[in-house]
Amino acid sequence: MNRKPILAGAAALALGATGLGMAGLARSADAAVGDVPADCSVNTAAYRSDGQRLSYGYSAGQTSTKAYGNDTLGWVPSAHQQIGASGDDTVFRSTEVAAHPTDGWLYKVSREGHLQDDGTWSVTSTAARLKSGFAGTRVLASGSPYLFRLAGGVLYRYQEKYVDGEFTYSAPVKLTTGWESVKTLTYEGTRGSGASTVDVLIGTKANGELREWKINRATPTKISGTTLRTSGWGSFTSLSTGFCAEHPNGRPLLAITADGRGSVHFDANSKDGVATDMKGASLGQLGWTAKAYGQ
Repeated sequence: MNRKPILAGAAALALGATGLGMAGLARSADAAVGDVPADCSVNTAAYRSDGQRLSYGYSAGQTSTKAYGNDTLGWVPSAHQQIGASGDDTVFRSTEVAAHPTDGWLYKVSREGHLQDDGTWSVTSTAARLKSGFAGTRVLASGSPYLFRLAGGVLYRYQEKYVDGEFTYSAPVKLTTGWESVKTLTYEGTRGSGASTVDVLIGTKANGELREWKINRATPTKISGTTLRTSGWGSFTSLSTGFCAEHPNGRPLLAITADGRGSVHFDANSKDGVATDMKGASLGQLGWTAKAYGQ
C-alpha cells in the first residue's frame, strides 16, 4: 500500500489553490523539464523570515510561488509537515505540525481558506501547542499513523493517538543513531503486509547521496537502506515527492537549495528501489530562499 499520492494530492490542493488573497505574491514561470511528464505535480511549504507562509511548486511544466494574506506564524518552524488536507475550488482546510525553533514544542497549525466573490482568498491560520520534547528538531516526516523526527543524529518515531478526544502523539521511540549527515527526509509510502509492512522514507545526505530507507512497522529499529544516487544531491535542504495522474507508478521529486535554486526529477518506477530510470534537470535560480521543508 502506498499512500503518498493521496497525501500529495491533498497537499497540492491546500498549498497551491489558485486565486490569491495576498497582493503582489502569485508567480508562475514556464520551466518545463522534458523528462518530467506534464501530469506530474509536487508542492512544498516554506516560511519567510517574517513568518509569511509560502508554497513552492512544480506542476504541468511550470514553477509557482504562492501565498495568502494573514497566512502567517510569529516564528519560522525548524521543521514542518502537513498531516491532513481537504477542500475544493472554493475552500480548503489543512492540518499541519511545526516544530518551534526555540521553545521545544511541537505545534498543531490549523489553516482554513475561503474563496471570496472578488476572486481573492480569506485565510485564517492558528497555532497551538501540541507536544513538548521537540527541541533541536531538524526534520519531520509524516506517514499516518506515524511521525518521524530527526534531532541531531537521532531518528525517532511517534504514533498518532487521542487523549480525551484530543489529537496528540505518543512518547517517542528512539529508532537509531548516526543520522547527522542526513539533510532531508520525507515519507514516500507504505509497502508490504503483516509483519513485513514497511514505511518508506526518501532523503538526501551531505555527501551527495539520494537514499531510500525502509522502516519495519512492527519492529521499527529494523531499518534497511538503499542508495539511489551516489552524488549530486548534497546541496539540497528541501526534498518533496508528489504524484503523477497518468503515471501512477512514478514519482516527481522537487529539491531546493538554501540559496533558492530548484531541481525537478521523475522516477518512472518509485517502487523498484533503484534510480537508474530517474531523469530530470535543474530549474536554475528561482528565488526560493524562504525556509522550505519536505512533503
